[in-house]
Amino acid sequence: MSDVQIGGAGERRPRRTGGGGARRRKHTAGGGTDPGKTKTKTRTKTRTGTRTRTSSIGRKHPPGPPRLALAAAFLLPALLLLGALVAYPIVFSVVRSLFDASGDGFVGLDNYGAMFSDDGIRTALRNNVVWVVVAPTVSTVLGLVFAVLTERIRWGTAFKLIVFMPMAISMLAAGIIFRLVYDQAPERGVANAVWVGVHDTFAEPAPFPGAKPRPGADLKPSGGGAFTTGSAVRAGSVVRLPLVAVQPGDLRGARAAAAARPQPGRVTGTVWLDFTRGGGGRPNVIDGKEKGLAGLRIEAVRGGKVVASATTAADGGFALPADRADGARLRLPAANFAEAYRGVDWLGPALVTPAIIGSYVWMWAGFAMVLIAAGLAGVPRELLEAARVDGAGEWQVFRRITVPLLAPVLVVVLVTLMINVLKIFDLVYIIAPGSSIRSANVLALQLFQSSFGTDVDEGLGSAIAVFLLLLVLPVMYVNLRRLRRERRR
Repeated sequence: MSDVQIGGAGERRPRRTGGGGARRRKHTAGGGTDPGKTKTKTRTKTRTGTRTRTSSIGRKHPPGPPRLALAAAFLLPALLLLGALVAYPIVFSVVRSLFDASGDGFVGLDNYGAMFSDDGIRTALRNNVVWVVVAPTVSTVLGLVFAVLTERIRWGTAFKLIVFMPMAISMLAAGIIFRLVYDQAPERGVANAVWVGVHDTFAEPAPFPGAKPRPGADLKPSGGGAFTTGSAVRAGSVVRLPLVAVQPGDLRGARAAAAARPQPGRVTGTVWLDFTRGGGGRPNVIDGKEKGLAGLRIEAVRGGKVVASATTAADGGFALPADRADGARLRLPAANFAEAYRGVDWLGPALVTPAIIGSYVWMWAGFAMVLIAAGLAGVPRELLEAARVDGAGEWQVFRRITVPLLAPVLVVVLVTLMINVLKIFDLVYIIAPGSSIRSANVLALQLFQSSFGTDVDEGLGSAIAVFLLLLVLPVMYVNLRRLRRERRR
């Protein structure tokens, strides 16, 4: 018969009774070890052994060579890519910038000196400053305005989707789109089509731009684009003023010219297009198929002053009162023939950089809006409502609560766009025409032209690349410090 005894370390040991007890008693009587002491020693050894085994299991062994080799095997592809795509180009560019165009002669820092003495590179540097200051700021402000305004409207999500859609377009495609948008011709360029439409709403366009008198007629240039008759007119006389070079589009709906008849107490006349389509017409004579020119202003000028004026009718006829026009000369003002307003030269030297920045803002305002809207969703509504309850207006809530709480997000957007803007190349390269490329030049474009353009100088191009890297590093350092602060929080 036996039972079970539980040891100090949780071990189960069988205990025998009967004959075993007699033997233990005999051993004790003979002066052997006391059974209680034996049991205690066994328990102590058992506990000690158990503790040793447990501590050996929980001990942390330092990684051996197999683990290091495994980690190196996983990191090696990434290190090779970083070395080949980042470290090697940087080192090569720094070394190459110290040599001349051929790469054989060591010139030290001469390429950096030439970089700041070249007019084109100085223009590029000035334009880069404009880009860094204007483009990120405008994009961030628009993104903030869009995010705040669309927060309370039902169709805010649809509006955000529309604003964000340009981010799905590549820089190449956006450049081609805005090259057409900024086209000088209003028939093709959307910007000038809108601009000309607004201009012509408030300023009447010239009725016959580009028209001029027929050679041999009694009309001579009088300066500023105007034409004046060589002889003075008399009461009851008839004046014929033939014109040519009228655009076919300006004759839509024109009526046939009618020869004016003498009228007592008036000076009459006709202005017409002295041209018969298909030939057969007679110069300075109104033929049957020739068109009258309506809407022309006729002025009677005496002593340098306008004494009377009239506007031609649909058939080209006009009449002036003889009491004022008698003895005066007739003048066709330059406003009758001024070239049609063609809009703004968006891609000219003066406006090419602001125009390209506008296309960049069109693309990246959606990016700023999405990030700021995400930050705005985390702003505690209790603070905004408490400010409104305390009597603060919406502008005060926006300026004193919303903007300060969004400051970390706004910094992220600004820094990201600054780094992106410093490397801007494709929009400038595609949108700016050849006549304005020097005015729109930026450092990345100058780097491309110096390294791969007509006048190849890889030493100068490498110096520009190193300088561009140095410009990006401070912005990246600020961004890294911000990330570290956020991790500590």
